[in-house]
Amino acid sequence: MLFALLLQSAPPQNPILGFLPLILIFGIFYFLVFLPMQRQKKAQQQMLSSLKNGDMVATTGGIVGSIVAIHDDDTMVLRVKPDNIKLTVTRSSVNALLNPAETKS
Repeated sequence: MLFALLLQSAPPQNPILGFLPLILIFGIFYFLVFLPMQRQKKAQQQMLSSLKNGDMVATTGGIVGSIVAIHDDDTMVLRVKPDNIKLTVTRSSVNALLNPAETKS
């Protein structure tokens, strides 16, 4: 008798229910990983587009200097203290804006 109960087939399930955990995991992953990365990338692009002469910046290599000139080919010239050495770096190598130049009115 117990054997007959075990042989009874279960009612068929909806195939969507099998994918529901996978969809939930993907949704959580999107909100925890992809969305913050997109926001960070947008903030980085906005910072790079707002750079101007006189801004203090740090590069990805750890060089800290002030912007002397910005060229049209996505390069810029940095002045590095104490010897006022001028370095040409790409705009994408700028990692952080340390001290924005004060606007002169």
